[in-house]
This record gives sequence, C-alpha cells and structure tokens, in this order.
Amino acid sequence: MKWTILGSACLSMAFLASCGQPASKDDAVGPDLPGLVSVEGDFATNLQTALIEAEPGSTVRLPEGHFQLETGLSLDVNGVTLMGAGEDKTILDFAGQTGAGEGLLVTSDGVTLTGFAIRDTKGDGIKSKGADRITYRDLTVEWSGDPEETNGAYGVYPVESQDVLVENVTVRGASDAGIYVGQSNNIIVRNSLAEFNVAGIEIENSMHADVYGNTARYNTGGILVFDLPDLPQTGGHSTRIFDNEIMDNNTRNFAPAGNIVAGVPSGTGVIIMANRNVHVFSNTFSNNRSAHVLLTAYPEPFSDEAYNPIPRDVVLTGNSYSGGGDDAQGMLQPIATAIGGQLPAIVADGVATWETGSVPTTNISVQEDESVGFLDLGIGKYPLDPASIAPSNQRPAAMPVEQPAAVVLPQDES
Repeated sequence: MKWTILGSACLSMAFLASCGQPASKDDAVGPDLPGLVSVEGDFATNLQTALIEAEPGSTVRLPEGHFQLETGLSLDVNGVTLMGAGEDKTILDFAGQTGAGEGLLVTSDGVTLTGFAIRDTKGDGIKSKGADRITYRDLTVEWSGDPEETNGAYGVYPVESQDVLVENVTVRGASDAGIYVGQSNNIIVRNSLAEFNVAGIEIENSMHADVYGNTARYNTGGILVFDLPDLPQTGGHSTRIFDNEIMDNNTRNFAPAGNIVAGVPSGTGVIIMANRNVHVFSNTFSNNRSAHVLLTAYPEPFSDEAYNPIPRDVVLTGNSYSGGGDDAQGMLQPIATAIGGQLPAIVADGVATWETGSVPTTNISVQEDESVGFLDLGIGKYPLDPASIAPSNQRPAAMPVEQPAAVVLPQDES
C-alpha cells in the first residue's frame, strides 16, 4: 500500500505557505505574546533555552513556521505549557536529526503539550517518562513516506506516569505504536486519529484506562491492550474501549524483527493479550481482514513469577461488526485456510495455562448478538501441542464482571 503523509498534510493553505520553507520573522512571529520563542538566530537553541529557563506554571509559545531541528528537545520543569500556533502552522521537522533520540522528552509533572506538529524523528516523536498529570492535546506526530521499519517506534509515548490525557492527537507512521501508554495509571485516550502505524493505540501494563471516541484505521492492528512480563509494572487491568471506529486496519506489519508487535497479524481490530478486566463495547468494527477482535495469551517463555499470561474477565458487548475476516494474515492465515478461508468477528486462542501452571478462570464473556461469529482455537496451553488443539464455535460460559468506573483526571476540564 502506497501512502503519502505530506500529500494530505499539505492540503492546508496555511501549511502550503510554510511547507519546506525556512521560517522568517515576518511569517513566523505573529503577535508579541509573552513566552514566544524568538526566530532570530538559531531557533533550536532558542527553543531549548526557553524550555530550560521556563518558570513553573508558565507558557512557552512556539511561533508559526516550519522549523528544521537536528537535535532532540527536553523539558523538566513542572507545570509548563508548550503551545504552538496550531498543528498545521507550527511544524518541528526532525528529518535531519542526528542520533536516534526522540523529538521531545518530558520528565516533569503537570505539563501540557498543544498546538504543534512533530515530523520525521529518528526515534520516538514525543516521550514523557515519570510525568504525572501530563496532557497531549491538538498535536500531530507523523513520519512521511511509506511505512518503514526505520520510522520511529512511538508517536506519543507516556510511560510510568499517573493521570495521562491524550486527546485530539493524530499519529501516522509509527513502526511500533502511534499512541502508546505504558506502565501508567489513570489514563484517557479520546477523540484521536491513529493511522498507518503498526499498532494504532496501545495500552500496555497499565491500570484504569478509558479509550473512546477515537478512529483507528489503516494500521496493522487498531487498538491493543497488552500486559508483558519482566517490566517494572505488570498486572494491567481495568480498561474500557468504547465508541471508537476501528476500520480497515490492513497495513502490512512493518515493525522491526524481534519487536513484540512484529507478531501482530495485519488486519486485526482489537487485540487483548494477558490483561484483566477489559470491556469492549459500543465500537464500530469494519473491514479488518483477519479478525475484528483477537483474544490471546502471551505466547513466549517468561520467568516473571508474578506474571499471568492469560486474558481474564473480558467483556464484549454491543459492538457493530461488518466485513473483514476474509483475508487472514500471519499466524491466523493457516487457521482460516483450514476452516474454509473465513474467520469470524471474534477469535480467541483458547489458552488457559502455561506449561504446568494452574488453570485460571478466564471468564471471557461474549455478549454480542448471536449473528456475530466466534471461534475458540482450542490451543489449551503453551508451549503449543498441536495434537491437543480442539477448535470450537461455542462461546465460553462466563459471568460478566462489573465495568470499571469512568476514569477522572485532575487536569481534565471537560
């Protein structure tokens, strides 16, 4: 699939005026606002200096313009707002970046990032670590050209944080996940667009997340809820995925070999792996060529004794499904061939234990209309024993768990 980000991004007349052109004082400064970063001299140096010298609670304003930067930026002052003139008006372009770092790294609390675009970083677009009460709002992070494994791994990448808000964000072209929240607690991802990434939106090793009002399209996999072993925080639980459009996630998997998402089959809408208390409801699924929903255990050996590799207490209800399932990819392709070429909307691997471990209560509750197809692959356990596989179209008996309470964030004014 050919796709060109610049072709769509440069439709704006304001952006056409600055696309590919150096910023000038007349074009970029605009009103004389407090905290406005100067375009006189070296803009990158001016911006990094402004971030270092910012007072807690202040606003650093980015002027309008298309700015070329060769090194990444960092912010470690609490309460700072970094504000651009608009996603199509303030573009920080890292195509000439030296090294493999992120475009912007935030390590302070109470930060708001809004109103600008970051393009073509060698590493992640925007990363925040240990940054509580962080807000990503009205941002674009993208890699131009075709999907390539050399693109940065993550678009927006908050980790190890409390109270994370991602809203009205667009990410394109990430070789791992467009919008990724990991090892965090109290999360909202809403009203955002993730397209042409390997994983559109990913919640990993995190607790209490609401993912809603988003569009995940043209990715390899639309929305992922994972829990992985051997990380500082495991035991992810209590995620709600609702009111999203999850469609046409059929882009080839272009993740680097060895990456955990390199195993995501092209054409999957939602994947839930080794996580607990995940509720998927009121979403619209369409034309995901492998399966709309995939429920799977973690398939690799692990040594983390506290880790549970099995998805548990999952509820699927009230979703709309159309098309898809007719061109299964990756590990799902031979399964589809064996049953006639078509996979149902919902596929579960049926794994209930790892090696000689005890069998937990998986409690997978499929409360969809009877017309919505379901397939349990009947793998039973890992390591895989082909002789023991027993596929079934029977929905599992389950007692749906209570839905988690809505996530409330202190910085959310909506």
